[in-house]
Amino acid sequence: MAKKPEAVARGATDVVPAAELGSREARLAREPNRLVRLLRILGPGIVVGASDDDPSGVGTYAMAGAAMGFSMLWTTLVTFPMMTAVQYICAKIGLVSGKGLSAVLRQHYPRPLVYGAVIALVVANSINAGADIGAIAAAFNLLIPVSVIALIVPIALILLALQIWGSYRTIAAVFKWLSLALFAYIGAAFFAHPSAVEVLRGTFLPHIRWDPQSLTMLVAILGTTISPYMFFWQANQEVEEDIALGRRYYWQRKGTTDAELTYAAWDVNVGMLFSNVVAYFIILCTAATLFTAGQTHIGTAAEAAKALEPLAGRWASALLAFGLIGGGFLAVPVLTASSAYAMSEAFGWKFGLSERPGRAPQFYGVIAISTLIGIELNFVGISPIDALFWTAVINGILAPALLVFVMLAANNRAIMGARVNTPLLNAIGWTTTVVMGLAAIGSLVTMGR
Repeated sequence: MAKKPEAVARGATDVVPAAELGSREARLAREPNRLVRLLRILGPGIVVGASDDDPSGVGTYAMAGAAMGFSMLWTTLVTFPMMTAVQYICAKIGLVSGKGLSAVLRQHYPRPLVYGAVIALVVANSINAGADIGAIAAAFNLLIPVSVIALIVPIALILLALQIWGSYRTIAAVFKWLSLALFAYIGAAFFAHPSAVEVLRGTFLPHIRWDPQSLTMLVAILGTTISPYMFFWQANQEVEEDIALGRRYYWQRKGTTDAELTYAAWDVNVGMLFSNVVAYFIILCTAATLFTAGQTHIGTAAEAAKALEPLAGRWASALLAFGLIGGGFLAVPVLTASSAYAMSEAFGWKFGLSERPGRAPQFYGVIAISTLIGIELNFVGISPIDALFWTAVINGILAPALLVFVMLAANNRAIMGARVNTPLLNAIGWTTTVVMGLAAIGSLVTMGR
């Protein structure tokens, strides 16, 4: 076991010692170009923000635009501060504690509750990953003449190989580049020629109809925008970033500095802004085309991409399909890896994408099993819409319950020391928890109608 150097004073005094100058602060301070410096700051936040616009999320936003028109655009403005606050709190927990979210909850709160939440997360993530794999295959099918069924296994195996045999740095770099594919959704919106007046009205004048369809759609948007897997991924990737800088031992990672928290805030804010801008343009694009043309019922994101072609042109359809492929290739590994992080820390297994498979067999085993379940779901005749519906139900119930513990942990001085939440973070975080709880109740009520 490595001995802790006496010079280490990180955490309690927020001083980064000379032994740890291979840190984010030192690395960024040496970069004179501000744009390059910003790009290097971006990491877990931009990845989780992009993964939030996975094919299932795209399908939800596309259905909202097709069914409700421009009237749902305002939801992207409302959810932005909510998801930003939650993701920053999760990032801060990872940075201050030096542990992932599951490990923190396991140490400080009743383990049966943690185990139950983690198992529910794995089930929901596996179903979601399966639906996303099918959506990637369907998007490829729109661009090349290969059947969807023939594409599912190769796509899943490529994604699995990247996680098992790729280094953490390679995976992180690939994820960052894949996020650029989501700009395709913004490009597709410009082919739709939306009405500026309708866009402005839908963006800045919230309108809620108290009918089952509208309430269900609102619940679906909240559920797909603020998903439990994002909480675990954010905290664990902050830990992975520290490990990649050489802080392999817990005592090296425990505690953080003002600069690191500032970098995390920038990363999260940019990531969540990117996520919501993409969601905004998906709703805008489908509202301007499908809703305007009276085509208000679509089943999947791939159906939305196909339906756009006669209304907005071949390029709009192709851009939407390209975005689905890039977003799906990003989201599936995030879903399966977040399951593996949660399970591994809950049960005390060695974990991490920075570890070799032989050193963390259970961690990679969860990734493999989750991916295989996802493959199987595409061959047993389960409707993608039904699969995503039940995923939304599980996440809708799990998210507010997890948020209660996230907020308690973020205000627990035994975990956070002096880094407990500010009053503003508490106000937004608890408001988000209450809203998500009401959304869960709303989903259960509307299910019975």
